Amino acid sequence: MSLRPRHFLAPLAFALAALAASGADDAKVIYPAGSGAATAAAHKPESSVGPLTIFGAIILAGAGGWMLWRSRKLPFQARDVRKLSIDETRSLGSRQYLVVASYEGKKLLLGVCPGRIELLTSLDGRTSVAEKVS
Repeated sequence: MSLRPRHFLAPLAFALAALAASGADDAKVIYPAGSGAATAAAHKPESSVGPLTIFGAIILAGAGGWMLWRSRKLPFQARDVRKLSIDETRSLGSRQYLVVASYEGKKLLLGVCPGRIELLTSLDGRTSVAEKVS
C-alpha cells in the first residue's frame, strides 16, 4: 500500500478545523469586574472535551476509515485484467461498423450491423472465415 500526500490532506484539514474550533469557546461568559458571579464561575471546573471536539473526532475517524476502505479496494481493481477489449472501430455509415477486438491476445475483425455481428477474419495471420466457407 503506497501512501500518497493527498491521503493526508483531508484528515489534516479536519484536524486543523477541529483545533481552531476548540480554541473558540462559545460557552465562556464574560462578567463585569467586581461582580460576584465571576468568582463563582471561576471555581467551576471546565470540561476539556466539548461537543465540538467529539464531533471533530468522529469526522476524523470517519475520514480515516473511508480512506482505509478505499485504499483496500485499489489493489483488487488493479488485478481485474479484462480478456476482451475493443481496440478500434470505424463507421461504414447506415449503422454499420468494422470493429477490431482483442480476446486473450488474439485480434479479430468483426462486421457489425443491425441485427447481427459477423467474424470477418482473424488478424493474427490465419485464414479468414469467409475463405473457409467458400
